[in-house]
Amino acid sequence: MAEEVVEMDDARKRYEFKKTLEKLQSQQGDGTELITLYIPPDKQIYDVTGQLKDEFGQCANIKSKQTRTNVQSAISSILSRLKYYKRPPEKGMAVFCGTVKTYGDRTDLQCTIIEPPEPIGLYMYRCSSSFELEPLLQMLEEKYVYGLLVLDKREAYWGFLRGNRIEPIGGANSTVPGKMRKGGQSAARFGRLREIAIDEFYTKIGERSSAIFLAEKDYFERFKGVLIGGPSPTKEEFEKGNYLHHEVQKRIIGLFDVAYTNEDGLAELVDAAKDALKGMTVIKEKAIMEKFLKELVKDDGLAAYGEESIRHNLEIGAVDTLLLSSKLRKSRLRIKCQTCDYTTEKTISIEPGKTVADIPLGICPKCSAPLIIEEEIDIVDELTKIADQSSSKVELISDDFEEGSILFSAFGGIAAILRYRTGY
Repeated sequence: MAEEVVEMDDARKRYEFKKTLEKLQSQQGDGTELITLYIPPDKQIYDVTGQLKDEFGQCANIKSKQTRTNVQSAISSILSRLKYYKRPPEKGMAVFCGTVKTYGDRTDLQCTIIEPPEPIGLYMYRCSSSFELEPLLQMLEEKYVYGLLVLDKREAYWGFLRGNRIEPIGGANSTVPGKMRKGGQSAARFGRLREIAIDEFYTKIGERSSAIFLAEKDYFERFKGVLIGGPSPTKEEFEKGNYLHHEVQKRIIGLFDVAYTNEDGLAELVDAAKDALKGMTVIKEKAIMEKFLKELVKDDGLAAYGEESIRHNLEIGAVDTLLLSSKLRKSRLRIKCQTCDYTTEKTISIEPGKTVADIPLGICPKCSAPLIIEEEIDIVDELTKIADQSSSKVELISDDFEEGSILFSAFGGIAAILRYRTGY
C-alpha cells in the first residue's frame, strides 16, 4: 500500500511539473522583459541578490521606458521573494518572472518559482521575450531507456523504449534467398550461399542497431539494456554470433518470441518482455488499461467511463481503480451569482497559458446578474480527493503508449474499473 502511495505522489508531481512548464512555454513578453533565473543548490543567495541589484541599476540604460519599468518590476519581485530564502532548496530553484501578455491586450506581472525534481547544475540569469525552459524540459525525459530489436531472416526493425513510449527508429530488409533452391545449383552450394547471405544480413543489422543504441545520449547512465525478439532459432543465432558491438552485446537482457519483425513487432516485444521489465511504469499502466478494456467488452463488465458516470460511481463508493489521463487539462468550477443564491458547478478545459479569467461565465439565469467563480480546482485533484474518501486506487495514465492514448482520445481521459456493477 505504501509503495502505491509513493508511485502516485511521483506521478502527481510529474503531472503538476509538466503542467507548469506548459504554462510557462505559452507565455510571451515584449522585448526582453521576461527574466529566467536558475540557482543551483550550492549558490549563495546573497551572491544572487547582489547581481540582481546590479542588474536593476543597469536597467537605467534601457531606452524604452516601458521595458525599463517592466524589467525593474520583475527584478524587484524576485528580490522580494528571495528574502525568504537563507539558502537555495536542496535541488536548487528556478525563477520565472516578468510582464506577460494575457487575454486580449492585457498584461500581468507574474512570478513562478519552481523547485525541480532533479538538481540544477547551472547558474543562469537571462532576459528575453520568452522563458528559458530547456534545463527543466530535459528533466521530463525518461531516465531509463531500453533498446528494442526484432528480426528474422527476411527483415529487422529497431527502436527504443523510453519510459512508457515506444520510439520506432528504422529497419532493413534482407536479400537472403528462401529455403527452396533454384535449378542448376547443388544443395550444398545453395546452402553455403544462403549462409553467407544470412551472415551479411546479421552483420548489417548488428552494425546499424549498435550505432543507433550507442549514439543514445548518456548511454552509460540511461541505457539499461537490449531486448531482442523474433522467431527461433533466428534470434538465438543472432545473439550467439556476437553481431552487436561488444558494449551493446553485454547489455542484452533477454530473447523473446514475437511473430512480427516490422515496426509492429516492437510493441509485441515489449509485451513479451513483461517479466524482464517488471516494475517499469509502462508495464504497470498497460496491464491496468488492458484490464479496463477487457471489462469494457464484457456484457457484465466492471468498466465505466466519462466524467458524469465516474462521478456517480465515486459518490456511491463503487470505484475500485480510477483511471485519469496525464493529458487532462481541465478545472472544476463552482460558480455563483453576485446577487442571489444561485450556484452551479461545471468542468472546463484550460489551454496552456490560459486561466479561468479568460472563460466567459455569462449571467445568472435567475436574476441576470454577473456570475463569478467561487472556487476552482484541477479536475485530477478533485476526482482524486473524492476517490480517497472511499479508498479507491488512483492511476495517472500517460498517453505514450497505445492504450494510454485511447484513454484520452476515446474515453475523455476519465474512466474506472468498478467494484460492482451500478448501471451508471
